[in-house]
Amino acid sequence: MVRVASAYVSSPEVGEEVAQDTWVAVLEQLDRFEGRSTLKTWIFRILTNLAKTRGVRERRSAPFSSLNLRGEAQGEVEPPESFLDADHRWSGHWAVPVHAWPAPDEQLLSAEMGERLVHALDALPPAQRAVVALRDGQSLSSREVCDLLEISESNQRVLLHRGRLRVRRAIGEYADRLVVRA
Repeated sequence: MVRVASAYVSSPEVGEEVAQDTWVAVLEQLDRFEGRSTLKTWIFRILTNLAKTRGVRERRSAPFSSLNLRGEAQGEVEPPESFLDADHRWSGHWAVPVHAWPAPDEQLLSAEMGERLVHALDALPPAQRAVVALRDGQSLSSREVCDLLEISESNQRVLLHRGRLRVRRAIGEYADRLVVRA
């Protein structure tokens, strides 16, 4: 919840406050839950509404030039040579498969790899971080994420792809350094 809230506010600390405020609001409004959505979706809707309100209030004091309203890095696209040509049977698929990472069971579960993963997620632009956190961290469906964040299906897919790509790169770079050391 903190990671999703942090996508709308200025810092993880403020995100923690919003998450706490969300639980208070859930307890106060539980009798108003009508069951038209899942409880999880309802809670995350409260979270995003509180986070958006808090974020708007915070941004009133920030200079406009410092805001990246789209939350995306410019030119965040893989080069065409990363994919198979149009005349190939598997056109559009990755040209080079991801090589196996060393000892995945131990390393993926290790504290160091976990820290790298959290760091990679925290480094994502806010919109990507929110979509990846909801889809992969909370296992929400594409439709639920679109409803919560009030974005289109295509925008959700782009944000999810770019976010996963950045996390994949960060973890891959870390794994490559481990292979070189070994």
